[in-house]
Amino acid sequence: MREKRTRLSQTLRASALCTGVFLCLFVGSANANSELEGVSDEIARQQSQLAAHNKKLNALQSDLKTQSKRIDTLSKKTRQAQQTLQQTDVQITRLSKKQARLKQEMIAQQAQLAELIDAQYRQGEHDQLKRLLSQEPPAKLDRLTKYAEVLASTMREAIELLAATRTDYQLTAHQLKQQRDKQASLVAELTEKKQALEREQASQSQTAKKIRAKIASDNAYLAELKANKQRLQEQIAAAARRAQVKMAGIGKAKGKLHWPTQGKLLHRFGERQSGEVSWNGIVIGAKRGTEVKAAHAGKVVLSSWLRGYGLLIAVDHGKGDMTLYGYNQALLKDVGDTVTAGEAIALVGDSGGQSTPSLYFEIRRKGNTTNPIPWLD
Repeated sequence: MREKRTRLSQTLRASALCTGVFLCLFVGSANANSELEGVSDEIARQQSQLAAHNKKLNALQSDLKTQSKRIDTLSKKTRQAQQTLQQTDVQITRLSKKQARLKQEMIAQQAQLAELIDAQYRQGEHDQLKRLLSQEPPAKLDRLTKYAEVLASTMREAIELLAATRTDYQLTAHQLKQQRDKQASLVAELTEKKQALEREQASQSQTAKKIRAKIASDNAYLAELKANKQRLQEQIAAAARRAQVKMAGIGKAKGKLHWPTQGKLLHRFGERQSGEVSWNGIVIGAKRGTEVKAAHAGKVVLSSWLRGYGLLIAVDHGKGDMTLYGYNQALLKDVGDTVTAGEAIALVGDSGGQSTPSLYFEIRRKGNTTNPIPWLD
């Protein structure tokens, strides 16, 4: 009987132990599943946040692109209006000088005509008849007659010249009025365009500020930089393949290339941009709207907006040599245009999302970036 009770007790203890182990395993498994579900939820939440972040960033970049293109159009129209206004000012100055000269000529011609009239009057209405009836020698009479004829001829010429000068003066006055009216219209147009440009630039600045806030963290900024550089590499490679420019390159022009614009050097080639990413070119701070000039003769192979670089223009110089100009306010040349060294190709701006106007300048040789400084004059 005692042995039976002992075996029963052992059986119960074993059963309880198994039950305890099973319960522990069950509870442990439930906790593990719960933790896995929590991790999965967190991953899903972070992915959702990242997707929302990227969607917002892409939308802002799209807004920046649209605004940059509007600014590009307005800048070029403003520039054209300014150039036309300058030409009009030159015409007004020329016509004003001509008008003043003609006025002086008319005064002189009127004085000369008055003298001729006075001389003729002093001869008298019947002077010729009196001479004929007088006892003057024939030779003297011939001289007096000849004088009268010359005087009459000179008067006719003076009258005709004065009439021509007066007509020229009136025509010049009319042209001057037209140019001044045109000037007033251009000034009004220019003022309107400048105001529209300022509004667009203010909107662009706000968009750029939001973009910078979106990529404020080191990781986000680094990811954006890498993606931008990759996009640029692809665009440049495709443009070079399409263009097939047959020029001599820049190999013999080291130390002689034109500075694309004048200003303070904000970033140097090789300087750390973020993490392991360094600047592939230089950044020159300059006043918005300053002309950007081609460093060397070449052919435009890219002229468009590119994320991170804004309105960008690329000039192929042949032999695998290329110069890039980014952050522009406006692009003055189109793909296919041939440019000379020192020719204006763009205007300085901040279309890439920069906080201040500047120019990004890069030199590529056979696809590889190189320090621009030793190449510039």
